Amino acid sequence: MSEAVFALVGALLFAWGLFGLFAYRHLIRRIIAAKIATSAVFLLIIALARVPGQGVTDPVPQALVLTGIVISISLAAFALVLACRFIELTGESDLDEDGRG
Repeated sequence: MSEAVFALVGALLFAWGLFGLFAYRHLIRRIIAAKIATSAVFLLIIALARVPGQGVTDPVPQALVLTGIVISISLAAFALVLACRFIELTGESDLDEDGRG
């Protein structure tokens, strides 16, 4: 597949994740939407990392994406723990209109 297809899919996934962040009030859905958006950014970085005219890719964006994946997973786990604690304390899983619990 070409880089253009990966870039298009990455842009669509990012738009979907961004829509989910603004459209949903449920905490877990917002965390999932943020994970979709960050995964799309990683896909875009990898898709655009290839040097034109050469068959090899630049290793720096690959290392950046691997580091970002580790950080993203740890932040998602932390956000899920905070969301579960928020639900446990308040009994609500939705945020108010202004974004506060």
